[in-house]
Amino acid sequence: MRIDLVVGVRPNFMKVAPIIHALDARIEAGAAVRYRLVHTGQHYAPRMSAEFFEQLGIPEPDVNLGVGSARPAEQAAAIMTRYGRVLHGTGADLCLVVGDATSTMASAIVASTSGVPVAHVEAGLRSGDWTMPEEINRIITDSITTFFFTTSTFANENLRRSGVPADRIFYVGNTMVDSLLANVHRLERPGLWHDLGLEASRYLVLTLHRPSNVDSRERLRRLLTTIGACADGVPIVFPAHPRIPADVLTAGGLPPNLHRVAPLPYLEFTFLVANARAVITDSGGVTEEATVLGVPCLTVRDSTERPETVTTGTSLLVGTDPARFRPFFARMLAGRWKRGAVPEKWDGKSSERIVAALEHLFSTDRTVASSSGRRARPTPGWP
Repeated sequence: MRIDLVVGVRPNFMKVAPIIHALDARIEAGAAVRYRLVHTGQHYAPRMSAEFFEQLGIPEPDVNLGVGSARPAEQAAAIMTRYGRVLHGTGADLCLVVGDATSTMASAIVASTSGVPVAHVEAGLRSGDWTMPEEINRIITDSITTFFFTTSTFANENLRRSGVPADRIFYVGNTMVDSLLANVHRLERPGLWHDLGLEASRYLVLTLHRPSNVDSRERLRRLLTTIGACADGVPIVFPAHPRIPADVLTAGGLPPNLHRVAPLPYLEFTFLVANARAVITDSGGVTEEATVLGVPCLTVRDSTERPETVTTGTSLLVGTDPARFRPFFARMLAGRWKRGAVPEKWDGKSSERIVAALEHLFSTDRTVASSSGRRARPTPGWP
């Protein structure tokens, strides 16, 4: 069984790392499986890519498509063209994609149209918000997926309602949590801890990256100003995503308790989250990490594709209207935030379940085995 693992952006790296480790363990035990890591190159700066690979123990990519930064449609076109050439030349028995990035959707399309089955890790997530590019990516990817690996019962129900057969849905848990639990004992205090005079539970962490929150300079400035004011002087550490307009952060007039810093490597960023009083974010992945770490999370969105972080975890949707933020901040600062729990199967063993399921499917499912075998191309170019 020859598996392409496709990654493109920083969240993908945390999701695929434990799958790689689970595959390595099976290969060492003599399993007849090989994998090839395909990096689309969307996130390529050291702190957005190379340092994550090193800290998470991910090997150098076998293939780097080098698409770089561009508009989503341009990125998708480049990924499809370049990954298409890879599959045409060396083939694969399975394309495994994670999350909801442009790389997820584009590589799934190429694999499906090349006759290669697609496995989608984090399948079935839905926010219902079609203004989010990620929602479109999820829907397209799931419409051409063969094997659906899910993180929650909510995702299972979404897939069943869309007509996916129950025997193609595998409720395995959350591979991002696998990475978190595997590395929580290795977290590193960043140098900025002393530079900013931070103390545990006496600062907030802020992340923003969604187009609806950061692409409008006026809206972004209003968000930052309001968040800073609602924090009532508590320091806010803000690792600025590369898509945030630099002029907003350098023009002056931002709250003095808002400390903009460069993007941080995985172990340092997670250390900040684990020791924060609370997290303010529009990232789905950060809401999951905050839930597992038991850190209050104010999610700057009107909807979420991860409702378990709200119903079970530590997150609350505070909306996107800054005028409505203060009651949530007051509740958090007063120590009256809800106590969350860890969702079912978020236990650090999701990747092992995925690999076990794939081995079983390829050894017992005649449709899959004959399909992949019939379309597989020669093996040169495989590691």
